[in-house]
Amino acid sequence: MKLRVLIVDDEPPARELLRSLLDEIGGYELAGEAATGEEALRLAVDASPDVVLLDVRMPGIGGIETARQLNSLIEPPAVIFTTAYDEYAVNAFEAQAVGYLLKPIRKENLAAALAQAGRLTRPQLQKLAAESDKPAEHRTHIAARHREGLRLIPIEEIMVFQAEQKYTTVRHTRGEDLIDDSLRSLEEELGSAFVRIHRNALISVRYIDGIDRVSEGQYAVRLRGCAAPLQVSRRMAGELKERFRI
Repeated sequence: MKLRVLIVDDEPPARELLRSLLDEIGGYELAGEAATGEEALRLAVDASPDVVLLDVRMPGIGGIETARQLNSLIEPPAVIFTTAYDEYAVNAFEAQAVGYLLKPIRKENLAAALAQAGRLTRPQLQKLAAESDKPAEHRTHIAARHREGLRLIPIEEIMVFQAEQKYTTVRHTRGEDLIDDSLRSLEEELGSAFVRIHRNALISVRYIDGIDRVSEGQYAVRLRGCAAPLQVSRRMAGELKERFRI
């Protein structure tokens, strides 16, 4: 069975070269081509590639973040970075890339990287994804599986994360979606841009419209774009008061 390869690069000549090298190497099937990280993520959901050849520097969502989002898929593909900038090597492997190829890419190096990717099983890839919870920088987007594919939600548009049973609901300026991330991991990753107000709620500081005392020791937060105030737990109230001097 041929491995399916998705090529991702914002430069058409680079995609053409990789496509040509794949033809020369033989034994692989082209799953598609993408010019941006957003397009790559949509194609990854639709085409289910086994391997992604991923450029690091792209407009919009860069290669490192695209790799992290790919790792969040139920069946993540192997990722081989292709780039002219070797200073990205550390970040590439933190994002669980199977291989790292410097441009200009040579056929023998690509063949070796693809062969290595081919020896990794889906369970192994899932294990790699599970171990990549601590990126060097937080994401600029959150990926949510949607009935129409994968939806990318900019962090700056998110008002609140709310834990509900097995999933976390993301409420944002365009609606709401479900994601698998835990509130704890989100809180650790996003830092001071968000604040925990309840064991099941993490809110964006930028959307806070007011903090009201509703009874003795009890507070509620009003968020722009949210119809109803959100209750602050007694355990979290002290930290909230100290941070916002209320």
